[in-house]
Amino acid sequence: MQKKRNYNLDNRIDYGVLLPVFILAIIGMLSLYVALKHDSASHNIMKQMLSQALWYLLGGVAVVILMQFSSRLLWKMTPIFYGIGLLIMAALVKFYDQNLFIQTGSKNWFNIAGQSFQPSELMKIAFVLMLAYVVTQHNSKYKPRDMRSDFLLIGKLLLVFAPVGVLLLLQKDLGTLLVFIAIIGGVFLMSGISWKIIVPIVLLFIVVAGGTLFLVTTTSGRELLYKVGFHQYQFSRIDSWLDPFHDASGVSYQQAQGLTAIGSGGMLGKGFNVSQVYVPVRESDMIFTVIGENFGFLGGCLVILMYFILIYRMIRVCFDTNNEFYAYISTGIIMMILFHVFENIGANIGLLPLTGIPLPFISQGGSSLLSNMIGIGLIMSMRFQSESYSHTHTRGQRA
Repeated sequence: MQKKRNYNLDNRIDYGVLLPVFILAIIGMLSLYVALKHDSASHNIMKQMLSQALWYLLGGVAVVILMQFSSRLLWKMTPIFYGIGLLIMAALVKFYDQNLFIQTGSKNWFNIAGQSFQPSELMKIAFVLMLAYVVTQHNSKYKPRDMRSDFLLIGKLLLVFAPVGVLLLLQKDLGTLLVFIAIIGGVFLMSGISWKIIVPIVLLFIVVAGGTLFLVTTTSGRELLYKVGFHQYQFSRIDSWLDPFHDASGVSYQQAQGLTAIGSGGMLGKGFNVSQVYVPVRESDMIFTVIGENFGFLGGCLVILMYFILIYRMIRVCFDTNNEFYAYISTGIIMMILFHVFENIGANIGLLPLTGIPLPFISQGGSSLLSNMIGIGLIMSMRFQSESYSHTHTRGQRA
């Protein structure tokens, strides 16, 4: 009887999702130690390491708890989560961390008892749930779908996005805004909207992206962007992206040092706990430079492989579930993690501008880590609840 119970529990836990997360967490702790050890500004290294370990533990607890959530409970709680998230983000516009605002130019952090916390990280999860809620509810109401219902759905999705987007603009957090755009883009593509609508919108997005790139790379374009609210530090990031070594001792110092650190690692790296190239903020946004310098090209490829395995397993869960609400939740979470990985590593190796987006499960930061672990918990709950239902249903049939 005990063996049968363990077998059923093993079936319900998706170890294919857990394993890459566990490996990435180990890589994260090792990389964080190196980054802190060789940073003269870092104090109480073991305290910071313990804090990160506690966030991993808290994230693990969140995974276990969320695995117990049924789709029915998630459905009922989604509007509440979304509403609370908006209220907290609205409060952040006034009660932001003044010191971090001076350092980063963004009003996206609370300071609670000396600890910084970024509400937008948890808002990503509430946003994913709300998008899944809206699309599932819409699809159940409009059968069969037509062009009119598709445009109505687009309007609903934009209504969910609008308050979040406005609050992020008020907080001057463009990097996080891009994550939310990626999430809604993924759900939009998977929501069953007609290709006759999708194709023109994608083409419009490409035109807007190309136009924006033109504006930020021309003098007259930048003058226009200044008038609509862009700031010099944002243009400095663009300049550092286009030519990382144009001011290697000034505004592009971080980008130039990051590329130098990764390049110096070669194929196999210099070995663990070696840091001969200083990179600012190496413990969070630039932590991939630690991996590149210590473990080289092969170490970087291993990290990317772990992310590919994780995304693949999450996609498998998405396709295996027969629950439409779950399917859209997994789509949003996959887009969230995928965009973080693409943007962070792309920025570290010079393919994309720096936006301050952390590397999932590796970068230092409790808010981001907890958000990603909650996402994993939701993915795990899909398999856990599905297998639980199947076992119970089968047992009922036999009885």
